Amino acid sequence: MKPLGRTIGFGVLAWLIPFAVAFLAFPLRESARPVFESVMAVTVTATAAILGLVHLRRVANARAREGLLVGIVWLLICIVIDAPLMLVGGPMKMSIGAYLGDIGLTYVSIPVVTWAIGAALAAGGRRAG
Repeated sequence: MKPLGRTIGFGVLAWLIPFAVAFLAFPLRESARPVFESVMAVTVTATAAILGLVHLRRVANARAREGLLVGIVWLLICIVIDAPLMLVGGPMKMSIGAYLGDIGLTYVSIPVVTWAIGAALAAGGRRAG
């Protein structure tokens, strides 16, 4: 798979994996909201870490810049797929402010994680993991 196709495919996975976890954990959203929010934050972060490491290890001379760019692309993919489902008119009917403050803010962890992975790989961490 070419790098752009892999980047986009992994970006879709970066949305799909947390979505599947949210679907399974949805009953917690009403009964134990803080647990649900924590599960989702850990899921998004773990997904970004695993996908980021797998993807960036295949990028020749990966640097922090590439990690950040990949993370931003994945963040945008997540929002483009997710926002229509969550905003007014979608099944969740959240306001834009509620969406950005809740779900959108969690997605910011994606470029933070991929940036850190790119920096670690550039510093010689290719053998780790």
